[in-house]
Amino acid sequence: MPLDPMSDRHDLARITAALLDAARKAGATSADAMAVAGTSVAIDVRDGRLEQAERSEGIDIGLRVMIGQRQAAVGASDARDITIERMAERAVAMAREAPEDRYIGLADPSQLASDLDMARLELYDATAEPDPSALESDARAAEEAAMNVDGVTQVQGTSAAYSHHKIHMAASNGFDAGYMRTGRNISCVAISGSGATMQRDWDADTRVFQADLRDPADIGRIAAERAVAMQGARKIASGHFPILFDERIATTLIGNLMNAVNGLAVARGSSFLRDAMGKQVLPAGMSLVEEPHRKRIGGSRLFDAEGIATQRRAIVEDGVLQSWTLDLASSRQLGLTTTANASRGTSSAPSPSAGNLRLTAGTASRADLIAQMGTGLLVTSFIGATINPNTGDYSRGASGFWVENGEIQFPVHEVTVAGNLREMLLNLVAANDGREDLSRVVPSLLVDGMTIAGA
Repeated sequence: MPLDPMSDRHDLARITAALLDAARKAGATSADAMAVAGTSVAIDVRDGRLEQAERSEGIDIGLRVMIGQRQAAVGASDARDITIERMAERAVAMAREAPEDRYIGLADPSQLASDLDMARLELYDATAEPDPSALESDARAAEEAAMNVDGVTQVQGTSAAYSHHKIHMAASNGFDAGYMRTGRNISCVAISGSGATMQRDWDADTRVFQADLRDPADIGRIAAERAVAMQGARKIASGHFPILFDERIATTLIGNLMNAVNGLAVARGSSFLRDAMGKQVLPAGMSLVEEPHRKRIGGSRLFDAEGIATQRRAIVEDGVLQSWTLDLASSRQLGLTTTANASRGTSSAPSPSAGNLRLTAGTASRADLIAQMGTGLLVTSFIGATINPNTGDYSRGASGFWVENGEIQFPVHEVTVAGNLREMLLNLVAANDGREDLSRVVPSLLVDGMTIAGA
């Protein structure tokens, strides 16, 4: 019988309570527990035929125990009572041997979230799980649309997937809450040309609600058109030029910024922004805000992995850095208050991580920025990265399109773009094409002056 994680077959509240009870009996002074039950289905199509059908069902449970200022975390994929008992005994034994860490510890009960109604964020689509044949139909539609685009020689792969999960967390400080979530995805990778002229590109869509998913044929067509547009790609001469980061990859720049304001990196002194609090890190007028309560967005949460209420916060306001991204341990190490950004897996301790983000949009379209840049490079994809977290030195392999006189001239590949992130971030110009359906709403970004290493 297929597992339905939304049924009572796996009572996750009972399981997490049993984990905490076992931890107490084994000698833990405090503990927290997590349980995740779910189903995932994925269908892959290639050359008009079903290539792979995969279904996974199961449960993962995790327990973190503390003995004074020592901790250990363990996980399992078996929720039997004997497994829970052995997990607790093993975790306590490990914690007794662990080094002391004065920054660990559960939240004070006064810090815990009181609003636990995750249903209002609409992270769970009650629509019935799609039949595998429906997923296959979506994948076939995307592949067929891609193959109908002139210049496409093959479709490397097309996939349609669905997942639903139930998550529950509990801790010995009294926190006890859970929620449900679903996901639906279609992706397509198209190839144009052959041999040395082969070019590859993709498109995809991921949603919480199946009804919000884009047309599969649209996804296949766009993937194909992108691959065909790269035909005739060539190298370019080295130089110093403006770089426009396409919306698809602009979020990586903001990801670099978020890595630098992560509390763990700051506490360790391994961030190029470790001395930047209260200083200008983005252009005046540009802000970066975390929005954890957006409906139908997979990164939304009312509480973090330590049970603390999330809230909208300005990370950067009017270009000035306002906040690190903190969990309890990193906030204690820095002498600050947690920003409710704890994240964890079932077998790991919490660590800070940001969720939904929004960067201030500009007034110009991407086409306007292409015209504005005059001569430069529009980057649409990256390969590899060399980034020094201490200095912000940045170097990435890139491909995209060469721009002259404000117009796209020809596709470009096998180049490297380089600069320093602190300088790059201070010189951003944002377009207005950020996608509202994504967890991170980041538009195309123009950086005025980077080094291009070409032929």
